[in-house]
Amino acid sequence: MLNYQFDWSIILSGKYFDWLVSGLKITLILSSTGIVMSFLLGLIVAVMRMSRFNPVRWAACAFLEFTRNTPLLVQIFFWYFGSYKFLPAVVNDWLNETGFEFAAALIALTIYTSAFIAEDIRSGVLSIPKEQMEAARSAGFSYLRSMQYIILPQAIRLTIPPLVNQFLNLAKNSSLAMTIGVMELTYQARQVESYTFKGFEAFTAATAVYLALSLVITALVNLYNEKVLNVHKAA
Repeated sequence: MLNYQFDWSIILSGKYFDWLVSGLKITLILSSTGIVMSFLLGLIVAVMRMSRFNPVRWAACAFLEFTRNTPLLVQIFFWYFGSYKFLPAVVNDWLNETGFEFAAALIALTIYTSAFIAEDIRSGVLSIPKEQMEAARSAGFSYLRSMQYIILPQAIRLTIPPLVNQFLNLAKNSSLAMTIGVMELTYQARQVESYTFKGFEAFTAATAVYLALSLVITALVNLYNEKVLNVHKAA
């Protein structure tokens, strides 16, 4: 017989509830910042990947191959233990004073996710008829201007579904930040379990929050898609 005594009041009030709320706040900050930064970096890498200048294209290819073929957890440890070799001493000192663990996790999540976003955007660009680029160039636009005003806006709209998947993955992958001491939601749930031995309640709450977060992101993107679709129909 199962003698486990469920006690949901532990995580619904008191200091343990506050721990979970503080972990959720850090998860939201880490995820939202990572989403914005990874999208911007992915956009830059996608443009570099399609460049006709070989050194730029090769650099982007090397970045993509290295990032996509190494586990995220390894990359988190890489930046946590080895970033002082790559960053200036002034930057490292500042990070140590302001929260180095958070910064290392953010860098790893951003770089890892941006590689997949870059390939999604590149596939969207390749789906645009090449005649549009030729028409833009013949109208006097440079390559970068053609990408900025004509090609990329269409490609990003076409790649919204895979981009949403990448954003959801980033939000869930943020739980790996606990391995280097970032006190996000999973870290706090483990703390609650350690202090109360109520692991089922603590991790059920964390699971529910991650599920709600994913559903909210999906709902917001679907709402955006509906508005865009209605605008196009009206036009």
